[in-house]
Amino acid sequence: MSDPQDHTPQDHTTSQGAKPPPQGAKPPPQDERAPRTDEERRAFAEERESLWRITLAPTAWAMHFVVSYGATAFYCAKLAQTGLSITVLRLGLGVLSLVVLGFIAWIGWRSFRQWDVRRTGDFLNASGLAEDRHQFLGHAAFLLAIISFIGVVFSSMPFIVLSSCL
Repeated sequence: MSDPQDHTPQDHTTSQGAKPPPQGAKPPPQDERAPRTDEERRAFAEERESLWRITLAPTAWAMHFVVSYGATAFYCAKLAQTGLSITVLRLGLGVLSLVVLGFIAWIGWRSFRQWDVRRTGDFLNASGLAEDRHQFLGHAAFLLAIISFIGVVFSSMPFIVLSSCL
């Protein structure tokens, strides 16, 4: 039994009747290695997806450029002497361009929806909140999709007028 006159501090963390921290007190810091809540996991997954979304449209443009000009160089160096019509190359590159443009348009639409400017009316997202950062990533991905779309259109123009390898 404890003496009522004894004023030595006792550790209440091990007793079964431990008191909760006083109201208004900050909770103890969480361990960084502790499991995250489902909401935090979902938010992190959305941010990771939007980071990938930023890179997809310019990557599609770059891949289109490399494949288009590589196929043209290969045709002109190896296949033009065989008598294969250049129309086959033009049609193939036209189909490739339409597929890439469709993909970039889809990325742009998803990014525009993430930006959410129609609902919020906020073009700047200057508050620095988590939602603002999420919308900023959508805004950046949307603008990159527009630039990539224009880049694919301009890099496809030579194939429209291409009539020979000379």
